[in-house]
Amino acid sequence: MLIRLATHSDLPGIHVIYEAAVRTGTASFELEPPDLSEMTRRFEALVAEGYPYFSALDPDGTVLGYAYAGAFRPRVAYRWTVENSVYVAPFAQQRGIGRALMNMLIAESEARGYRQMVAVIGDSANSGSIALHRACGFADIGVLQNTGLKFGRWLDTVLMQRPLGDAESNVPFA
Repeated sequence: MLIRLATHSDLPGIHVIYEAAVRTGTASFELEPPDLSEMTRRFEALVAEGYPYFSALDPDGTVLGYAYAGAFRPRVAYRWTVENSVYVAPFAQQRGIGRALMNMLIAESEARGYRQMVAVIGDSANSGSIALHRACGFADIGVLQNTGLKFGRWLDTVLMQRPLGDAESNVPFA
């Protein structure tokens, strides 16, 4: 497996993974999957803002998963805090791909000067994502109950957080 910064050539595979997650899962609270052009717009916006975006590929180039960081909130005081997203293709789950992507994303976010990473996890029953985040050093922060309605049922939002680098001891100058 190769993990590298995502490129435009990865976007069709990324789109397939996310489309399946939206249509069949509760990790995303989107009800209709965005088309490839919208996924491309989102990718380009994140990269243009300087956020890391990674793809995991098998030797034949098939996208197995992806992870990225983006703005946690739009107000300038939050500029040192990122929100993460990680998705792994259904056929590639339980192989350590999510953890490898998260470790790369955490390291790169630290290198880019971010101080906190927040996970906003759809569905408190999403035990795989919650366990992945705990294994990567995230702490449980709280649960927002019944905040999303998908597939005819209310879903919780789980909040988790991880400090990056010397988060508490170093105030950035910018």
